[in-house]
Amino acid sequence: MTAQIFAVGKFQPNDRTVQQELERSLSLLTGETIKTTAAGRTDSGVHACGQVVSIKTDSSLPLSAFVRGGNSRLPRDVRIVCAEPAADDFNARYSALRRHYRYYITTRQRALGRRYAWYYWHSLNANRLQQAAGCILGPRDFKSFCQKNAAVNHYMCHVYKARWFILDGYICFDICANRFLHNMVRSLVGTMVEIGAGKQSVDHITEILDAKDRSSAGPTAPALGLFLIKVDYNQERDK
Repeated sequence: MTAQIFAVGKFQPNDRTVQQELERSLSLLTGETIKTTAAGRTDSGVHACGQVVSIKTDSSLPLSAFVRGGNSRLPRDVRIVCAEPAADDFNARYSALRRHYRYYITTRQRALGRRYAWYYWHSLNANRLQQAAGCILGPRDFKSFCQKNAAVNHYMCHVYKARWFILDGYICFDICANRFLHNMVRSLVGTMVEIGAGKQSVDHITEILDAKDRSSAGPTAPALGLFLIKVDYNQERDK
């Protein structure tokens, strides 16, 4: 049986990872050596509330047991939301068509939620932020927004959606693309925040893309504000 598991949890620093926790829990549950394939990897400190993981198992346990039994063996900051059967050729990473990320910024200090948003004390211009986001739509080379010396075959990504908006008092950035490079979203956010704060012109983001050089882009935004929200496996795109 191939099972498709929807997991929620945050990736931890140091050596502890969601993948390790899931594999340990599911191996104890099934009595097999379970290897997981996730829809995407995230940096330490980045959160995921829409991660998808695929596994292969010969277990005859009902799918509901993977949720209840898996969660009973997981730490409290990692949860399996649901489990579904999948085709034998399904791969959580390579079958994915689009991934959605959201970044949270707060311009005021908070006691609650401080671990899940970047506190940025300068004012940000909403129009400038959105204009900058429009510059990255479509298929583009994002080498300037990727960690240097990344082990990738190419830097092309197709961005389907990029928008800034206000949600529950947070300044949020949503982005959807077919693939993401290492540090790509955080580098984009750090650069666009400089534009929104008036430190750079809106046209600067196009110049950065053309440069294909990470040193030309702005700072990398902190990991704590970034969330993997959703992974798409069908052809219908969000409007």
